[in-house]
Amino acid sequence: MLRTLGGIATISGLLVVLADQLTAPMIAEKQRILTERLVFQLVPNAAAKRDFMITAEGRLEAAGEGVTGDPVYATYRADGRLEALTITGEGSGYAGPVRVMFAYDPDCACIVGSKVLKSNETPGFGDKLGTDPDFLKNFEALDTTLDADGRALANPIVTVKHGTKTAPWQIDAISGATISSRAMGKAANAAAQRAVPIIQRELANLLSQPK
Repeated sequence: MLRTLGGIATISGLLVVLADQLTAPMIAEKQRILTERLVFQLVPNAAAKRDFMITAEGRLEAAGEGVTGDPVYATYRADGRLEALTITGEGSGYAGPVRVMFAYDPDCACIVGSKVLKSNETPGFGDKLGTDPDFLKNFEALDTTLDADGRALANPIVTVKHGTKTAPWQIDAISGATISSRAMGKAANAAAQRAVPIIQRELANLLSQPK
């Protein structure tokens, strides 16, 4: 009986490993397709993209086997010129983490679009982060200018009470959803503080798509 049970356990373990090995590439490919779709939705004028990673050492490297870090997608127009770069950030909301993809335009040194990737915020209030037209206007030209050293934002992105926005680096909160709005602000600030200094440092290598 012990041999039988041991054999069944061994076979079951092997089947689990085999199933994981067979499905992992398919899951990865579906995720790649989904990410690509989101990038082109966020940057609709783009015709092509290049994938990069911000490594733990603070370098921007082309994505590939063995390269890990925070993803950055450089998007290009049909003529090969740089359109925008997408970066991601996360902030703590009312019901958990809010993860967001942002479009960054180096020409204006600002965030020009946003797309919520993950959110469990309260229906009717916090879930407006990705749909409320007035709130989304915050991300049409959200200032991410760097300080004199080029190592951090000159003005950290912050969320302010609804109706009190006075500066281009501020986010006007959704009335009744301040905590969720602050999560969006934290996500934008985290993404920009992490990625923008490195992108600006490497900008010369990003301006045009390789032939």
